[in-house]
Amino acid sequence: MADRAAAALVRLMQDSHTATLEELPGMIAEYAAAVGLHDTLVFVVDLRETVLRQLTGAGPDAGAGGQKFTVGGSLPGQAYQRVTLLSETAGGEDGPDRHRWWVAVTDGVERLGVLRAYTETDDADTRRALRDLASMTALLLSKRSFSDSYARLVRTEPMNVAAEMQWNLTPPLAYAGHDAVVGAVMEPAYQMGGDAFDYAVADRTLHLGVFDAMGHDTAAGIIASVAVAACRNARRQGATLTETSRLVENALVEQFGTSRYVTATLAALDMATGRLSWINRGHPLPVLLRDNRWTLDLACPPAGPMGVRLGLPVHECHEQLEPGDRLLMYTDGVIEARDARGRQFGRDRFIDFVGRHHSGRHTVHETLRRLMAAVLDHHDGRLEDDATVLLTEWRGGHEDRLTP
Repeated sequence: MADRAAAALVRLMQDSHTATLEELPGMIAEYAAAVGLHDTLVFVVDLRETVLRQLTGAGPDAGAGGQKFTVGGSLPGQAYQRVTLLSETAGGEDGPDRHRWWVAVTDGVERLGVLRAYTETDDADTRRALRDLASMTALLLSKRSFSDSYARLVRTEPMNVAAEMQWNLTPPLAYAGHDAVVGAVMEPAYQMGGDAFDYAVADRTLHLGVFDAMGHDTAAGIIASVAVAACRNARRQGATLTETSRLVENALVEQFGTSRYVTATLAALDMATGRLSWINRGHPLPVLLRDNRWTLDLACPPAGPMGVRLGLPVHECHEQLEPGDRLLMYTDGVIEARDARGRQFGRDRFIDFVGRHHSGRHTVHETLRRLMAAVLDHHDGRLEDDATVLLTEWRGGHEDRLTP
């Protein structure tokens, strides 16, 4: 079976080069059936990671007539949360001897959804074929980057212009490699204003940034977009953190004068040694979590927001990480979210939540999904300010633990 499955996957990859997103479900099901994986369906997760929707290939959202499952409270949702492969006996008309499988579909460590398939067997070859098909499905879903159908399918409510810009600006919400894991989350997913995050890898350096533009409107989204673009432009020309922040400020002043500004934390992590460097441009301080026993605010003298020309000196600060350390970078909307009685979600609750949920029980990415669900629940489902979190874990010599 292993040889047949490998050959089928190669043919599927070759035949997919000119396929559209709408053609993928049929192609995947056809090639899966050739190796004993029957009635295969693909489900993708929505932006808020609350529901899994079937990719049928029909209709303007490529999901017409499809099934859906909640991420919380369903077996496919469990497979998604745990990034694993789960099975159940399919009785009734499916026959007593068939197995129904749910397999997490991940692009690297970015969770895209789940795959469903039926098999007559449950052995090592079957499980390997299921995992291989899920991996190939993730590669084929790269077509989502130019598909409006996919964009419609993963939305559960209308999106404003600022959020449209930000979602097209951001890198994937998950990354793992060179001893580091990165996860990110942004809310309100459909009504975003001026928050943004960025990360990138160059050789052994992981560049990180969290931005918060003044205001909560389309103009704030434009300003945040300019800040991120200027940051990338400077970084890609070899600028230091200090130089990068000054070049970002120059770009903002050139475009908007000194009437609008952006706060930010910019950082660089040497993934080989764990040495962290960062600067503070008027932003909430990053937090370091170690062994779930203590936390440390990474204090660094602020240079003031970028875009107002305060002329304050920019200080680059440093910290030596230990294997397993987690770095939290965030915007104030996370801790300042208030409930109906005016009580803030708060910094202590925020840090405690991450520590408890990521203490070996959940991945970085599942922890952040649950965190933002808790923040939204605290605020009755609607935030008054943007809330963004960028969580980085340095594994330091334990790269084998990076993938789920």
